[in-house]
Amino acid sequence: QVQPVESGGGLVQAGGSLRLSCAASGRTFSPYAMGWFRQAAGKEREFVAGINWSGYSTRYADSVKGRFTISRDNAKNTVYLQMNSLKPEDTAVYYCARDRNSVPGSAVDEYDYWGQGTQVTVSS
Repeated sequence: QVQPVESGGGLVQAGGSLRLSCAASGRTFSPYAMGWFRQAAGKEREFVAGINWSGYSTRYADSVKGRFTISRDNAKNTVYLQMNSLKPEDTAVYYCARDRNSVPGSAVDEYDYWGQGTQVTVSS
């Protein structure tokens, strides 16, 4: 069993940047795709970004394209989410999760192992 552990959240002003990290506790993330999701208060969990096992294929929600970048370092069993030009509407708890497949999906039920989440708050 693998347990994703997120870090890097915090409070930032609009227009600022944050880098989230997701490290594997227990077994590795290989050879699976990984994803980042977020859940704002009172809203459903939504897909943010995904990356395949090799790291060469990524996908993003339209709301974050051009601002967020997902990457992974398989040697370190870590996945990252670089978030730039943050907006107040990006405020949410951000979750890292492991896909059941090697290609990232965008549906919550395609992911089997989830972290506890890290809070990101963007002030206006």
